[in-house]
Amino acid sequence: MKIWTSEHVFDHPWETVTTAAMQKYPNPMNPSVVGVDVLDRHVDPSGKLHSHRLLSTEWGIPSIVKSLIGTCRTKTYVQEHSVVDPVKKTMELKSSNISFTNLVSVDERLVYKPHPHDPHKTVLTQEAIISVKGVSLSSYLEGLMANTISSNANKGREALEWVINRLNAEIEELAASARGTMRSSMAAAAFVEK
Repeated sequence: MKIWTSEHVFDHPWETVTTAAMQKYPNPMNPSVVGVDVLDRHVDPSGKLHSHRLLSTEWGIPSIVKSLIGTCRTKTYVQEHSVVDPVKKTMELKSSNISFTNLVSVDERLVYKPHPHDPHKTVLTQEAIISVKGVSLSSYLEGLMANTISSNANKGREALEWVINRLNAEIEELAASARGTMRSSMAAAAFVEK
C-alpha cells in the first residue's frame, strides 16, 4: 500500500474554486476523462449538496504494467461522491476505481476549504491510497501509480484554473452584453423623449 498526499493553495475564493471543480470535465488538461455521468444529485435537509458521478477514463497504461497485470484493456470507471457544505464552506470529494478492483484500488479524497488567513484563497488537500494486489513487484507498481497520481493532480489543478478562466470570460461576456443592452435601451428611451 502506498499513500500519496498533497496540498495546494488556489488564489481564488472557495465559491469560485468549488464551482469550477463541479464543472472540471471535460478539459484539455485531462483528456483521459472521456465521460461524466451524474447518477444522483440532491440537497439534504441541512442544505448540503450531495453528488454521485461515474467517470469514464481512458488510461494510458505503460506496456510493462499491462503485461504485469495481464490486460490490454484501458477503459476504466471511477465512482465519485462529493458533499458541498455552503454553510461551513467545505467541499469533500471521494473517489475510487470500480474497474480492476481485483488488481488495484485507488481511493482518493480531496477537501476544498477557504484559506484560514485569506478568504480570497482556497486550500485543497488531497490524499490517495494505492494498493496493488496479487502481482509481483506490487510496491514498484504502487510507486509508479503514485507518480501518475501526482502528475494528474498537477493537471487537475491546471484544469481548475482553465475552468475558472473560462467562467470569468463568460461572466465578462454577459456583463458586456448587458451593458450594451442597457446603452441601447437608454438611447431608445432618450430618442422617445425627444
